[in-house]
Amino acid sequence: MMKISTKILMLTTTLMSTMLVLSSENWFSMWMGLEINMLSFIPLMEDSKNLMSSESKMIYFIIQSMASMMLLFTITMNPLIMINENMINYMAMSMITLSMSMKIGMAPMHLWFINMMKKLKWNNCMMLMTWQSIAPLYILSNTNNNIFMINVLAILSALIGAIGGINQTSLKKIMAYSSINHLGWITTCIIYDNDTWMKYLIIYSMIIIILTNNFMKKSINFINQMNINIKTKTEKISIIMMMLSLGGLPPFLGFLPKWLVIQSLINNECKITIMILMMTSMITLFYYMRMITPIIMMNNYINKWNVKSKNMKMSYMMNFLINMMLPITMIITML
Repeated sequence: MMKISTKILMLTTTLMSTMLVLSSENWFSMWMGLEINMLSFIPLMEDSKNLMSSESKMIYFIIQSMASMMLLFTITMNPLIMINENMINYMAMSMITLSMSMKIGMAPMHLWFINMMKKLKWNNCMMLMTWQSIAPLYILSNTNNNIFMINVLAILSALIGAIGGINQTSLKKIMAYSSINHLGWITTCIIYDNDTWMKYLIIYSMIIIILTNNFMKKSINFINQMNINIKTKTEKISIIMMMLSLGGLPPFLGFLPKWLVIQSLINNECKITIMILMMTSMITLFYYMRMITPIIMMNNYINKWNVKSKNMKMSYMMNFLINMMLPITMIITML
């Protein structure tokens, strides 16, 4: 197992490398930040109990290296990119868009992401879905003059993320396809409203962190474990609310970012994109419902030693408050 000091060092460099990308003024330092980020995240996947972690490290290294090579090749072949990013030609911008979408696992370059997710632990999956997307999405937001390509990638991601998750029983695979679907929504924001994607990513990250934390504590990896491992009614309600929030059901917090995206798309008169995103969101809601149906429908007996302490109840109360933030704030503003 990895030492605590090494883990802290790797986590610190992972966080600092993303900060380097966000504060960069030129493309070369952005590329350097991405490379440091990759080399810092690979040791965090180390797990002596899991033999597949070495395989996932190799997949991650190869894919990220390929994407970084594409970015570096574009930067070196276009000297004008260093002077002014508006002077870069369309072909180079397409190369940067493709390399960044490969880095975050957007469709049709998503298969590595699914394979990695099923081989990693929940805490690494959580980082892969949230923090590791920030830097590439920021670079994509700086290349948003290539509207057609980003639009095609966003629609493909939304469709594949929705359809791919229907036939899955592994929770990690379902969360991976869900993440690809949400990436479709986020990249659509990048085209039409450059501030909304940050709000979307923050809310999505909050929901994912709480959900993956629950799955990790309960050792849930497959759908049939949902009703076996989740015992108390408080836990059940918390998981149900989080899943519905992730699907973007109106009373919950997860509806807010989708509402903002739909609003910006209506302002730009993108009716077809709205229709596709909303229909795919309905499909994702279907497989979230399939996950939580056993919890709702089936009853189970609770032994005294399975009833959790007050600290656990506090964490579930926090989950409830976060989820109900949207209707609470709406009621307060109406008063």
